[in-house]
Amino acid sequence: MNTNIATNKTHTMKRIFFLITIIFCCAACQQKKAPIKDKPTAERKLPQLKDNRYNVAFLIMNGTYNTEFTAPFDIFQHTQYRKNIKAMNTFTVANTLEPITTFEGLRILPDYDYTQDSLPKIDILVIPSAEHHLDSDLKDTTMLNFVKRVNETALFMTSHCDGAFVLAKAGVLDEVASTTFPSDVNAYKKMFPHLNVKENLLFVHDGKYITSAGGAKSFEAALYLCEYLYGKEIANSLAGGLVIDWNLEQVPHLVIKE
Repeated sequence: MNTNIATNKTHTMKRIFFLITIIFCCAACQQKKAPIKDKPTAERKLPQLKDNRYNVAFLIMNGTYNTEFTAPFDIFQHTQYRKNIKAMNTFTVANTLEPITTFEGLRILPDYDYTQDSLPKIDILVIPSAEHHLDSDLKDTTMLNFVKRVNETALFMTSHCDGAFVLAKAGVLDEVASTTFPSDVNAYKKMFPHLNVKENLLFVHDGKYITSAGGAKSFEAALYLCEYLYGKEIANSLAGGLVIDWNLEQVPHLVIKE
């Protein structure tokens, strides 16, 4: 009996020694590990806006359609490579600095958050179409108020496809003619029965407002503004650089008052 007790005590002491050894080894390992450092926050890089240029802001949000955004952006951004003109600074504005996901899944980092940033003066506002421009986006009073504020001083207010719904909801198209995506003209008329809506046109220019049918024809509306500002030679050069056949006379459009 005494032998069994002694044996049990020995086994118990061995287990205790084994556990103590494991504890010390774990503690030593923890001390050797390098302290975990927070990942460095990426430095925000604002776009370089050069003097003596038009500042062109693109209003983007989740659900923005690629073409209505990238088509005018391509045209306007390329003006910086033409000589002897007042070129364009291009940048994006949104209600966040978090990545914007377009309808097609492209992720874009906005340059400015119009809800909190101090923005540069916007000479030209571009409103590409977005997935919810016929419904929930039109209830975004913060966004609509931003559009109204920009309208007070902007030289041009432009939209592509259903972006016209945003301009109309903001009340800035009440006194001018406008158009929108062909399949949504009836919805446009029903929602805004007081507007002067034009059909079967790729774009309408009335005052400082240019509204376009959108899609791939967003290129044409953007080229028109460039021809209006810079002349036919520059517009042809921009079109050629993007391999676009451009002849304003062959584009169904309407200019009411410049």
